[in-house]
Amino acid sequence: MKSGFVNIFGKPNAGKSTLLNALLGEKLAIVSHKVQTTRHRIKAFLNKPNEYQIVFSDTPGIIEAKYKLHEKMMNAVKNALEDADIALLIVDVNDDLNECDTIFQSLKLKVPTILVLNKIDQAQNGKIALAESLFANKPYYKKIIKVSALHKHHLQKLLNAIIELLPEGLPFYNEDDLSDLPTKFFVSELIREKVYELFEDEIPYHVAVMVNEFKEKETLVKIQADIVVQRETQKAIIIGEKGKMIKQIGTLARKDIEQFINRKIFLELFVKVKPKWRENELQLKEYGY
Repeated sequence: MKSGFVNIFGKPNAGKSTLLNALLGEKLAIVSHKVQTTRHRIKAFLNKPNEYQIVFSDTPGIIEAKYKLHEKMMNAVKNALEDADIALLIVDVNDDLNECDTIFQSLKLKVPTILVLNKIDQAQNGKIALAESLFANKPYYKKIIKVSALHKHHLQKLLNAIIELLPEGLPFYNEDDLSDLPTKFFVSELIREKVYELFEDEIPYHVAVMVNEFKEKETLVKIQADIVVQRETQKAIIIGEKGKMIKQIGTLARKDIEQFINRKIFLELFVKVKPKWRENELQLKEYGY
């Protein structure tokens, strides 16, 4: 039996969450083309009874912290660096490769590491060869694997490489579980994902979601959540003219949440203004950061 923590690191938008979901075959991490979508460390378990348990961790994209919220996000990365048995360093092959290299060198990893060149399906002319050349013989990884997380290309090859490096040991978690996070967390994330889908500019980065009620009734689950913003103008945008946008968020989120928990839900959303919540320690804790 093998088991261990396989933690995924990289810049924002490298495809960490897409890779996690693809490896699991389940949507556990929300995804968006916008940067800094992932704010928490999300653990997800891939089990093959009597053979292995892989505890994957999706982590926030590595950035320079500008707010207390960013500091919390980078603390999640730091914790994942400390308990990793295997590290996956993921690179978008169309990104600034030298910057990725600098970040990876700064991590000073002491565990077996796989360098994952992602988005090969979107690679511009010569980008894959350039990435292979730039990262050739770098000391911080054992193996380099090219994938498309979005289209699930070469994921079995990556999985085989992970299993080969995985230490022997018993499972850390119940083999029937998918994650150690509560359902309410995933509900709040699915609502937040819809804000990322529907709104541009700074709105998504100023939003938090707080699930206040999750009541299981005979025929459905009643969920009440607050969408928290920093300014009254943002509240007006989220609600939209005659409530158009908040209804759209609710419709899209309800569909995904019902699919996730496999039950009908009644979803009630409110928008609350909490000025500078991203800098407020008490409010960050209240919102799960």
